[in-house]
Amino acid sequence: MIYIFGIQIGGTVMLEGRYYWLFIGLFTVAAFIAIPAHRGAARIPVYDIAAALIALSVSVWISLNTWNIALYSWSNLTARVTMWLLMMEVARRTRGLPFFLVVLVFGTFPLVADRMPGLLMGIPYDFPSMIESHVFRPEGMMGITTKIVAEIVLSLLVFAGVLIAAGAGEFFIDLANARFGRYRGGSAKVSVATSAFFGSLSGSVFSNIAGTGTITIRTIKRVGYPAHYAAAIEACASMGGVVMPPIMGAIAFVVAVMIDVSYSTVLLAAILPSLLFYFDLLLQVDAYDAHNGLKGQEGHGEPVRAIVKRGWPFLFVPGFLTWGLLIMRWEYYAPWYASVLLLALATFNRETRPTPDRLFRMARQIGVLVTQTAAIILPIAYVVSGLTITGVTGSLTSGLVALGGNNLFLVIALGVLACFIMGLAGLAIIAYIFLTVTLAPAIVKLGELNEVAVHFFIVYYAMLSAITLPVGAAAFLAATIAGARPMLTSWTAMRLGVVIYFVSLFFLFQPSLALQRDLWPLIHILPLILIGIVLISAGLERYLIGVGRIRNLWRLPIVAADFASSFPGLWTTLIGDAVSALLVALIWLDKRKATAAA
Repeated sequence: MIYIFGIQIGGTVMLEGRYYWLFIGLFTVAAFIAIPAHRGAARIPVYDIAAALIALSVSVWISLNTWNIALYSWSNLTARVTMWLLMMEVARRTRGLPFFLVVLVFGTFPLVADRMPGLLMGIPYDFPSMIESHVFRPEGMMGITTKIVAEIVLSLLVFAGVLIAAGAGEFFIDLANARFGRYRGGSAKVSVATSAFFGSLSGSVFSNIAGTGTITIRTIKRVGYPAHYAAAIEACASMGGVVMPPIMGAIAFVVAVMIDVSYSTVLLAAILPSLLFYFDLLLQVDAYDAHNGLKGQEGHGEPVRAIVKRGWPFLFVPGFLTWGLLIMRWEYYAPWYASVLLLALATFNRETRPTPDRLFRMARQIGVLVTQTAAIILPIAYVVSGLTITGVTGSLTSGLVALGGNNLFLVIALGVLACFIMGLAGLAIIAYIFLTVTLAPAIVKLGELNEVAVHFFIVYYAMLSAITLPVGAAAFLAATIAGARPMLTSWTAMRLGVVIYFVSLFFLFQPSLALQRDLWPLIHILPLILIGIVLISAGLERYLIGVGRIRNLWRLPIVAADFASSFPGLWTTLIGDAVSALLVALIWLDKRKATAAA
């Protein structure tokens, strides 16, 4: 609070570097205590306590010497190496061996940069200089990665922790249930609506699934959905909530910082893609319900008015947060104010009134969220530093363009592959930070495309790795809760989230979909995309609104035709429109003929 709110002590404010090292020290300690070295550990071993004490001691010592480091470029090799080794172990604990190897390979890359071929050749560093850059310089831990987690993400995680501990998850489930529960397959629609609301506020795919999925998945299965389908719905809905306005979680703030635009610009760019994604998800869920004859819930809960009356702070505070972000432009402070306001309003409700036990659970929830996030983001500083100090980021940008033969579509295809590979760590922010310095400049330079649209293309495809095979971490987590097969769940989630796969590509070529540049093309593009989504959903789920069930032989043709129809290109659109209209007419005639025969 002293640093973030600029509180003066003795007439001076806290140095950025001093705050960063205190933050690193405290949450490295928390990582060693809360994240076991091996799965299934029942207690904290002595070596973890020792590592935690060493991390705290070194961090506090460096923090006390911040002035010497800043003024005289002073550093201590023992302190550098100790923090580097401890952070590497934190990386291994959080995401396992694959993430550890990524951090190790890119982090030690400067040692051999001059011996690498072609694009990867860079400026070499000896070991002491490399570690100094990683640990003490703005290119490494004193740069953008620590700023993101210690200043930007921190406030959102605190707000998410207060929300979860206060019972916001249950409130949104009850509210969505009262609104959608009466419709066919209403539980699935409840899951979509709940995860959209809660994901936008919490900003975390995994806490969203853990917070709401344990309830919604069980309810969805109860009305007749198979386990893998219930888990896929929850994984998709939770993933989309992370970039759902009006709050959008931490990723919105990270994008705003990286491309130096206002929060409102980022929010506007996310509106249409998010609405199109959830429109498709609800359509597919409804088509599945209709095709399988699922009914609505009987006695679907309290009236909406009663639910709102007891949980109105959970609606008022997000409204206040949105007002603070967009109107007052309290981009760093609004989540803090919203957290305090929610705690104050909670005192008026017996069910949410802060008690010592509830305050303890809230503090624990916040600590877990911040520790897990910091333990993932802080080690990625070594990756960014390793590429930056060697000068390889510029050559990789040029290399991507050259590798694609100056063909924009090939470069984009390589970019999609890079997004999926980098997103395998399970956190979109990691992939986005890395790719924003390598991939984004290449696409902008080659195609002269809108910068905001390009960055959102990277955000969405990095985010999609959470449900995409072969890893699909979000789908796997939901499958574990549902007791379903992980690979089948991930495949089903990819089908349910199909819209975001192609819409993310479309607004590269038509930035009006991200509400950028000239918006007039939306007059004809948006209706075509909406029609395309309706027909694609029909093909995927074998049910067309207004017609009924459709046969398997029509599924692939109608999906392909409507993809072409939605693509923002004149000839593909015209051909897709004509073929789509023909296929709908044939499906209608086929259905009419089958009905007459019956």
